[in-house]
Amino acid sequence: MFSLYKYQKEKAARFFLVLLTITIFLCSFHVTTLTVRATLEDLEAEMEARKALPIQSNDIDNWPVGPQIGAQAAILMDANTGVILYSKNIHERLYPASTTKIMTCLLAMEEGNLDDKVDFSHDAVFSVPGDGSNMGMDVGESITLEECLYGILVGSANEVANAVGEYVSGSIEDFVELINKRAEEMVCKDTHFVNTNGLQNSDHYTSAYDLALISSYFFQNEMLCKIGNTARYHFEPTSTQPDDFYLNNKHKLINGEIPYNGILGGKTGYTDEARQTLVTCAEQNGMRLVCVVFKEESPAQFTDTEELFNYGFHNFQVMNISENEDRYNIEATGFLQIGDDIFGSSKPILAIDTNSYVIVPNVISFSDLDSEIDYSISDENRVAQIRYSYHDMYVGSAYLDLVKESGTTYEFDTNITSTDVSVEKVETDKNPVQTKDTIFINVKKVLITILVLAAVLIFLFVFRALLVNRKTAKRRNNRVKRKQRRRSYIRSDFDDFDF
Repeated sequence: MFSLYKYQKEKAARFFLVLLTITIFLCSFHVTTLTVRATLEDLEAEMEARKALPIQSNDIDNWPVGPQIGAQAAILMDANTGVILYSKNIHERLYPASTTKIMTCLLAMEEGNLDDKVDFSHDAVFSVPGDGSNMGMDVGESITLEECLYGILVGSANEVANAVGEYVSGSIEDFVELINKRAEEMVCKDTHFVNTNGLQNSDHYTSAYDLALISSYFFQNEMLCKIGNTARYHFEPTSTQPDDFYLNNKHKLINGEIPYNGILGGKTGYTDEARQTLVTCAEQNGMRLVCVVFKEESPAQFTDTEELFNYGFHNFQVMNISENEDRYNIEATGFLQIGDDIFGSSKPILAIDTNSYVIVPNVISFSDLDSEIDYSISDENRVAQIRYSYHDMYVGSAYLDLVKESGTTYEFDTNITSTDVSVEKVETDKNPVQTKDTIFINVKKVLITILVLAAVLIFLFVFRALLVNRKTAKRRNNRVKRKQRRRSYIRSDFDDFDF
């Protein structure tokens, strides 16, 4: 009887415990749901508030008005010229998250060989959290550097970024030092990295502008563009990596979820503190634009990028500088020219780079731009640079290059001094430029010059002869007059006598 009572009591206790557990779980789930809902509402409210932040590029007179987006910072920059079309808090220091890997891959491409094997050490694999982005590499395995770049840019694998750092510099710490040095060389003033992959660290930051600078180097490399624009990559088993698997790119403008013409590649990023970050590059209408979006909420980082690309490609145009520039005189005094045709088709010693261009709003013309010339150019084949701006907004530049052509039998070595060549704006005088190059004589101008000099000499000779003859005739006339006067005197004397 006692045993039955004890059994029933224990059964009741277990039932009560189970009921209590279920109750606690349901309460916790309800509270968690309310917390998540509140957090999402807070994040959306913050995103809406960020739309009211000032957009600096909208303050430029006659500049196209850019879209109000929910990102904390964003930039749209031409990768080839560095011209900024859209700017919102572009120098604010923010967390880049996995977009850091753009710099990691750029350094790997610059310093490494794609066919080299990259080994995975214990530090590379276990110094990153297991629940973060990875591709499941184990200690002792190895893959090629090219496969590593696919793992980083397609799968955002943190352990692979570490292994690449060790491959390039010997250790993760030395590689971080290298990428910070490289960032300084790029004149990134608001950047400091402490790891290879962008895992959260309060001392790991950059700005939208700095990351756009870094990305402009990245997207000038065609191999990196190819890898960074891959939607899905297949890893096949090898003797040093036994698994067969696929990696899928989460970038919606790359994997086709948001189709967009001209995409060249990009990189996603996320941490709780950084929120959504995104870098993307697209090319249309002669412009290769890099878009960086920092601290946004999903999926708005993709729609923001699409909107910014539309803004750039629809409101701006490319103008070739050499075809439009008429405000600078490029003169070679005398007959010093360069060219193969010795009878007239010679070219000036200096010429504006024909590949240079400006990017300007559709509503303005080339004549609306301001320009200034800079002679402090270290390149021996270039003597000056012309920089163009619109209301103090840089829009492009061009170099004045020394023209180089194949030599002819009429070749001379000489020095071009400040009295030989002048490059000046029409309105103002500029300092002369000293340079040195092989130049050729335009024989046609030489012959014309000789004929002109000969004509001048003949004229001077004739003029001198006329002067001399005039003086001689005058003296002769004076002598004749004196003789006539003497004769008249003699006759007058004889007239006084009566013979």
